[in-house]
Amino acid sequence: MAGVIAFPARPPSRTPHCRPKVHSVLQWRGLHCGSSKFPSTSPAPLLLTHPLGRTRPDPTPRASVGSADYVVEPGTSVKFPKELQVPGCSSSLVLLGTGYREKVFAIIGVKVYSAGFYANLSIRNTFDSWKGKSSTELLVDSSLFSSIFHAPLEKSLNIMLVRDVDGKTFWTALDDVISPRIKKPTADDKSTLSTFRNTFQRRDLKRGAMIFLTWVESSKMLISISSSGFPSNVDAEIKSMNVNLALYDGFFGDNPVSPSLKASVLMG
Repeated sequence: MAGVIAFPARPPSRTPHCRPKVHSVLQWRGLHCGSSKFPSTSPAPLLLTHPLGRTRPDPTPRASVGSADYVVEPGTSVKFPKELQVPGCSSSLVLLGTGYREKVFAIIGVKVYSAGFYANLSIRNTFDSWKGKSSTELLVDSSLFSSIFHAPLEKSLNIMLVRDVDGKTFWTALDDVISPRIKKPTADDKSTLSTFRNTFQRRDLKRGAMIFLTWVESSKMLISISSSGFPSNVDAEIKSMNVNLALYDGFFGDNPVSPSLKASVLMG
């Protein structure tokens, strides 16, 4: 599984001589806000019953990894496998860190998605120059993350939604990260942004949906989206160095949209 929200199992019934029901409840914390794009009411719990039951099937994405090989993102309780195969990559990637994206509406912080950053295992060979430095030093040293981006190795951002978000809203959030970082967009940049936008437009992204943004080269990024499981195909290619670097900088630059993700990668 590439991501699943884990909660303690419900204790069995204490009624004498009664066989406890086999089921589990995934409970989502209700976060209220005034935005129509993020419902102000708490989502109904997802019920996972015995396999012979008739409730909604488990939307948990599937991946070929052992159940013990996970890292839990503490802010959202989403589990990320330590290693996975990403669509379009030549080999499996390893997890470097996790974090979450939070939006603030009417002073209330709403967690929108959890994220895990993966890279080819060989990426660790590029870290020798920074060994011995503290995380505080590395946070203000942009050269580390710059070297990760420009390294000729595959890396991927695995995003798992923890709230329902329509595709237009998700793209707007990405564009707010990308466009301000491109001071003078070229015609190629504008065309690439249009491709990016059309990939998400009119998509109904529910909680549990997964989005992989994968840099196979500095100038080539692959987008894979799945609403109910582990992505198996590449939905679009983004071929613009400026756009790809702007997106990467939005997560790992001086003003990241997910400080927890950047800090986790440094610690990892």
